[in-house]
Amino acid sequence: MRNAPHHRPWLVHGGVLAGLKVLDLSRILSGPFCTMILSDLGADVIKVEDTVSGDDTRVWGPPFQGEDAAYFHSVNRNKRGIAVDLKDPDCLRLIQQLAATADVVVENFRPGTATRLGLGYQDVRETNSGVVYASISGYGQTGPYRGEPGYDAIAQAVSGVMSVTGEPTGPPVRFGVSPADLAAGMWAAIGILAALRNREHTGTGEWVDVSLLDGQVAWLSYVASGYFASGEIPRRHGSAHPAIVPYQAFPTADGHLMVAAGNDGLWRRFATAIGLAGLVDDPRFTTNPDRVRHRAELLPLIERALLERGAKEWAVLLTEAGVPVGPINTVEEALRHPQVLARSMVTSIDHPSAGPLRTIASPIKLSDHPATVRTPPPRHGEHTEHILTALGVDPRQLAGLRTRGAVK
Repeated sequence: MRNAPHHRPWLVHGGVLAGLKVLDLSRILSGPFCTMILSDLGADVIKVEDTVSGDDTRVWGPPFQGEDAAYFHSVNRNKRGIAVDLKDPDCLRLIQQLAATADVVVENFRPGTATRLGLGYQDVRETNSGVVYASISGYGQTGPYRGEPGYDAIAQAVSGVMSVTGEPTGPPVRFGVSPADLAAGMWAAIGILAALRNREHTGTGEWVDVSLLDGQVAWLSYVASGYFASGEIPRRHGSAHPAIVPYQAFPTADGHLMVAAGNDGLWRRFATAIGLAGLVDDPRFTTNPDRVRHRAELLPLIERALLERGAKEWAVLLTEAGVPVGPINTVEEALRHPQVLARSMVTSIDHPSAGPLRTIASPIKLSDHPATVRTPPPRHGEHTEHILTALGVDPRQLAGLRTRGAVK
């Protein structure tokens, strides 16, 4: 009964991507985040790892939860895991067989590596013309930098994103999370879904080429448009917005408060609520362009007023006045926020070695086919036997592969 449907939770769901087979050759963050998006929506994702230590992030700790680091658990749920030695010819052929029947293949090797392994786009396409093949790399599959390794922080730096992040008088800083990796994973997922939609009409797949650098340059959006329009090199504004005032974090009597007075009406409500009604008709501050030009004169007046009360008290008063504000939560406070909990953004699943495993749920809320958290991240090589047996590997051949360390 091991293969009965109720023992295969990756098949027991009504996700919009149910029936989609994804071969995940990626590791660390960008690729696994991409394939987790697909698996949350119902795709059957097979994660391929080496036999020695598996995905690098299994040991990126502390903290650890059970056998693996919390980092690994964050992006590998709802997947099946197989551990093989791709340098072993027999194992390579088995993975090529899996690729030949996959709807989607995802890899984030340095450009050229997958081809050298015999798992590049053209290799897979020869036996699977309908495959949607996604490559995520630091700089993309073309261009003079294509062979350089991809690191999130380097993409933030080279893209210009880091140059506009940080306090005006301080050094550039990296984001508190890894936006280049996470964005690349999201861009890849979007590209995969678009290519799958096109395959419905053409019957053929295509190659989705996503780079960390391209993804961050795309995120420059209005910052780049401002540069194109003015020729002025964008600079750092701390928590402030370069084109809206007041739109930033302000100190209060007991902490910081984020204010987002995004139009003139909100400015009038904000100024009145904090006791600065006299500034509403001041010609220096009447319109947003006025306030941007006179930013240096306005901000000290606001700061002085907000220091009279605490952040939570101001949050209540300003919310009642219809002004968008929010205290700057710690991660712990954010994960306990009533709206976060009401949206079921924190969930739990049982893990064989870690016990109850809390995790962030999918933010994609579909009315009829919601994304789901069905299975914990796979233990290293957990589904190797099941996957290879389904592929046609007999027990004697599997034992031989295990004996010589080619599979785990």
